[in-house]
Amino acid sequence: MNLFSQQETVIIVDFETSGMYPDKGDRVIEIGAVKLSGQQVVARFDALINPGFLITREIENVTGINNQMLIDAPKAENVFGEFLSFISSYPLVAHNASFDQKFLESEINLLGRPRPLNFGCTLQVAKRIYPDVINYKLETLVRYKNIPINGQFHRASADAEMTAALWVAMLEDIRKEFGFESVSFELIKKLLKTPKEQATQFLRQEADTAQKSPMGETGSLF
Repeated sequence: MNLFSQQETVIIVDFETSGMYPDKGDRVIEIGAVKLSGQQVVARFDALINPGFLITREIENVTGINNQMLIDAPKAENVFGEFLSFISSYPLVAHNASFDQKFLESEINLLGRPRPLNFGCTLQVAKRIYPDVINYKLETLVRYKNIPINGQFHRASADAEMTAALWVAMLEDIRKEFGFESVSFELIKKLLKTPKEQATQFLRQEADTAQKSPMGETGSLF
């Protein structure tokens, strides 16, 4: 039986935004998120958000989201209140997580509800365990792992679903390759702090330690 992260819950999240820089006024325009318990999706969250201004044609072309779709969408203060309840205190995972984290921090600061965030990153994990991939875009990695393409890339719900499948595939690869009984979020956070060139050695050492003294589960914010 596959035991990796059997008891852990993480939230896989993706944001589509009006631009690249929340400190210059860019906002989240779509949230997609899935709650993973072990390998199973147990809940989903998706919402369009009216940012309070018109988005550019460039963003429309990239995301497929247009201003007409956003006119009647709820405001950020309404959506993010519900989203914070959805994510609770669970660890978060995103592809290129630094981007999603800075937008989430900005939005919850605007909401007046700042809080610590604990992110894992599928892009950075991939750099440590798949050194020969041509690039680390989500689409490249999804195709590399033969993950079904579920919807349109650059739409938040589809990207969150495919990132969740990539997360599961990567943890399974780590478990099999290095002989772990389970792969915890705590282990992944340690891996992300390890330089890429030392990742294999780190995982071998951790697997050896885990076989002598099994690692516990996390499943909370820290």
